[in-house]
Amino acid sequence: MQVTRVRTYPVKSLAGFDVDAATVQPWGLAGDRRWGVVDPDGEPITAREANALLGLTAVIGDDGALMLGDRAGGALRIREPRDAAPVSVGHSRQGSALPAGADADDWVSARIGRPARLVWQSDPRVRTVNPAHGGLPGDRVSLADVGPLLLVSESSMAQLNRWTDDETAELDILRFRPNVSIDGDPDDPFAEDAWPFVTLGAVRFRVSGVCDRCVMTTIDPDTLARGKEPIRTLAKHRRWDGKTWFGVWLVPDLAASPDAAVVRVGDAVLPG
Repeated sequence: MQVTRVRTYPVKSLAGFDVDAATVQPWGLAGDRRWGVVDPDGEPITAREANALLGLTAVIGDDGALMLGDRAGGALRIREPRDAAPVSVGHSRQGSALPAGADADDWVSARIGRPARLVWQSDPRVRTVNPAHGGLPGDRVSLADVGPLLLVSESSMAQLNRWTDDETAELDILRFRPNVSIDGDPDDPFAEDAWPFVTLGAVRFRVSGVCDRCVMTTIDPDTLARGKEPIRTLAKHRRWDGKTWFGVWLVPDLAASPDAAVVRVGDAVLPG
């Protein structure tokens, strides 16, 4: 098995972008979900309630600046607001973040049709992985919902598409917003659910749990239209504990990995 895609999402709920390789940090891939969108009271705004966010792009430039874009060609370049005063945010176990400023707030607000603020997680060591989601003491996470990295298998995705009815167009794996995609064993879909550990290239990870899926996966990333899939089909085949499940969360074990831990497309995948 091998890694087939590496993808980062600089801003939580915005579109991501593929990279050939990414540095692995304790809280996730470098640059992944360190930015987020909140309302004026600091409560997170995600694509679950504002699907227009998925139509916005976010890329980290070579100089470290965040570059936002929309489908009409609008763009905004933002530097990390290191000197800004912290503001309270409602992300669980986070507490505060640094505001990007009025220009960024206005840009995002205009494109999602509601007041919003763009904030940056200046210290990713603050936020811990919830023990209810497999977190252990010392585990850290960016502004991602649950864990540092999400891994999905193309073998599992192929099985999901086989399960859907004939009237359903083939579902794109990007609906699940993976950081790492692997080809997987075509004869053993969902094998990743049972892995306690996995090594990608030279980097070892603990599999902290299977990912429960929300309605955000029912938004087509191209058209932004909402539908019933894949939740409808997952509910028939992958439902337990009152939730539907696809993909697994990974926590880096950097003590067992090189100092310059990097995951690359083409890396070997070794479970266990």
